[in-house]
Order: sequence, then structure tokens, then C-alpha cells
Amino acid sequence: MSASAGRRRALSGLPLRCRRSLRSRHSCGQPGAGRGGDGSESRLSWASRRPEAGRSRGCHGNAARRPFPVPASMRRKRPLGPWLVMASAVLALLALLWGSQVLKAFDYSFLWRGQQQMYKLDIGWPKIPEYFTGQTFCVAVDSLHGLVYVGQRGDNVPKVLVFSEEGYFLYSWNNTVEMPHGIFVLNTATDSSVWITDVGTGKYGHTVKQYSPSGKLMQILGTPGNAGSSLIPLQFDQPAEIFVEESGDIYVVDGDGGMNNRLLKLSNDYKEIWLTGTNGTGIGQFKIPHSVTVDPFGRVWVADRDNKRIQVFDKVTGEWLGSWSNCFSEDGPYSVRFTANYKYLIVAQLNINRLAILAAPPVGSIGDCVMVNTVQLADETKPHLVDVDMKSGAVYVAEIGAQQVQKYIPLS
Repeated sequence: MSASAGRRRALSGLPLRCRRSLRSRHSCGQPGAGRGGDGSESRLSWASRRPEAGRSRGCHGNAARRPFPVPASMRRKRPLGPWLVMASAVLALLALLWGSQVLKAFDYSFLWRGQQQMYKLDIGWPKIPEYFTGQTFCVAVDSLHGLVYVGQRGDNVPKVLVFSEEGYFLYSWNNTVEMPHGIFVLNTATDSSVWITDVGTGKYGHTVKQYSPSGKLMQILGTPGNAGSSLIPLQFDQPAEIFVEESGDIYVVDGDGGMNNRLLKLSNDYKEIWLTGTNGTGIGQFKIPHSVTVDPFGRVWVADRDNKRIQVFDKVTGEWLGSWSNCFSEDGPYSVRFTANYKYLIVAQLNINRLAILAAPPVGSIGDCVMVNTVQLADETKPHLVDVDMKSGAVYVAEIGAQQVQKYIPLS
């Protein structure tokens, strides 16, 4: 028998794939890619590269050797996704701009997107809602003593109701209050007082009045029963709201539809420190300045209702610092109050029955308005003014449509 015939006989006893492998000059079961006689890659060697679902078998039924593992450092790395590359670039840019003037103009609204619900209604407050017998225009919280004051209007109704923070009715008073519009509680080291703006047209109207917690009249600012713009003697025309600092400095927005559209700062002895504002749409002008508050960083915030914006002023000089309007395309701001941590502003929007929660800007920048969240109220609720408990963070909303005050509790 010739040598070639002997080889053919030996090969005939092997599986077909092993015979092909031997023809391509490779031993059966060895790793590596074979080459055919013409230099082309053999079919078997190409198949041996493909991953097998299970364990492969050798030419004679024995288990084939597993390929030698490739070190991690030598493996081919996948390219970074486009979104990851972009995020890295943004972070690098922020690092370069940190503390620069460019960062002050940076739109950081993306930091607030996707916020979850922030408040829930306290359905047990007050315990007996029937004590609300008129239109509830305003509310103020005495966080130090756990009291809530409500101003309401109507014939033969008590004008001021006092509740505990748990919702129990305590007492009411009515003397010398005609048509309450705004209300504010001031606590000092020695005592507490309640300030009310009265927009009535009778003998008690067009004034700002200070009361003791039990309702005793202590001070009258303005000329009772007479609307006016004079500073000597001091006159108001439907003053909308008041904010009093612990130092005794007073901020009044005057007026709620009268001849005046101004923001006035008074000293603790009731002398004018500065005054700004006229009727109009320009910078520093107002169309019904409706609410006022002050932050810890020396800025005065005014709800410029009919201009559909919030304007900000320096509390020392009265200088205009900026304004927000982009959050109020649907309805103007009726109230402005900071949350207990000063991270947000709570703004009532009466005509769309909504509370808007806005991100407070960093110190040294006003920027643009960022609406973080909203609380949608029932139709015809008509939220007018709000106040915040600076201890618990609870938000109280005076609703002239529903003729009630509701309490919202922060969820975090």
C-alpha cells in the first residue's frame, strides 16, 4: 500500500471536521487560526473563533481546550457614550467658571427639575372650619407662641380670628378694623404685636395699625379715613401689605388699586427712610404692589401683581436689583413669602388657583425665575395671601373664594 493511500485510510476513520483541519495543516483540537493551502483562512479555524453556547468537544470526543484568557489590560475598551462625554465637558466647564461672573448668569434650573411633591394638605386644620364666617383675606403666623391670626371681611363678623397651630379656635377681636387686607406678626425680645393693613373707606380705612395679641390698638400709621400720597403727614391709599423687621424697620406696599403704587421703608420711629415706585411698567414702577417680604441677605421682594412680575430691591438704599417675570405668564403673583430655610419662595396665584414654589437665587445674583414645584388648589379657591411658620415650615393659605385658611405641611 502506498503512503498516500495509507493516509487516506487513516483519515477515513476521523470526523469530517477533523479531516478538514488536518488537510489545513493543523492538529485536531489545537488553538489558532489555520491557513489553507492557498493561504486562505480555513473554514474550521474561522468557526473555532466563534463563541460556543456550550462546552465544545474535540475531534475524538474529548473536551477541547479552552482558549487562554486575555488580560483585562489588553482587552479592547468600549468608547464612552456621547451623553457621558457631554456631562464630563459640562462639569469641566463649571469647574473653570466657579466663582466667576459667567457662573452668576449660568442657567442652573436643571438642578431643580424632577422635584417630587413638596407639601401635603393638613385636612385636620382647623378643627372647626365653621369659625370662618367671612372672606378670609390674610393670615399670619406667630411661630414663637404657636398662634395663627386670620383676617376676614364681612358684615357683623369678627375681623380677626386666632387659632392654635394645632387648629383649635382660641378667640377673636373686632375693634377698629374695617377691611383687613394684609397681616403680619412681629416678635421681639420683649413682646409681640400684630400689624394689619386696612383698605376700608370708612373712618378706620387707609391705615396701617399695630395691635397687641389680644387686639388692643397700639399705633396707627396714616390718616384714618383719608386716602392720600403725603409723607408729612403720612398717608396711604389702600395699603396692601406690611413686613416688619426685628429692628423695627417697616416695609409697606401701597396700594391695592388706589392712587399709590409704591414701596415705602420707615424707621422704627415711623420716619421715611426711602420710597420708590410710581404707576407704570418700567423698572422700579408698579401696578398694584400686593405683597412684600425681606430675606436675610438684604433684599426686599415685592409681588408686582398686575405687571405679572416680582421686583427686588436693596433694603438699605432702595436700589432696584432685578425682577422675575418668566414664571408669571399665566397669572401675576399675589403673595411672596420665603420658606423657613430660605431656599424657596411661596407665591399665590389667585386666578389660576395655584401656589408656585420658586427657587431662591444665590447671594449676589437675582437671575431668572425657576419654578421648582406647584400646589394646584381646587377651582374657585382663589388663594390671596400666604404666610409660613418659620419653625415647622408649614404654609398657611388665605383663600377668599373658599372662605377658609388651609395649612400645608412640608414633606421633607
